[in-house]
Amino acid sequence: MLLLAKLAGIAVLVWFFLTARENGEQPVKWAVIGLMGYWIAWWVVKLSVVNLLSGLVAKSATGTFLLTQIPAIVGVFAAFLIRKKLLADAATQKN
Repeated sequence: MLLLAKLAGIAVLVWFFLTARENGEQPVKWAVIGLMGYWIAWWVVKLSVVNLLSGLVAKSATGTFLLTQIPAIVGVFAAFLIRKKLLADAATQKN
């Protein structure tokens, strides 16, 4: 993984941990769920989209850099959706 992808993974871990703690849920459980969701989304996009498109931008350093950041962006978006679902489930359990 690239450095930015690793930093995004750490940010997702902290984000889920703090959100769970604020809502009275299990912080470690939420952090693991969020991180796993991020990693799975990252790897799926990396192995499918990036590997297919890497030949198109092989001669452009900027294009290659931008292409390799797509999995991290998709991973963060997936984490956002997972967090939204966990918050909805937590709200349902409290009511």
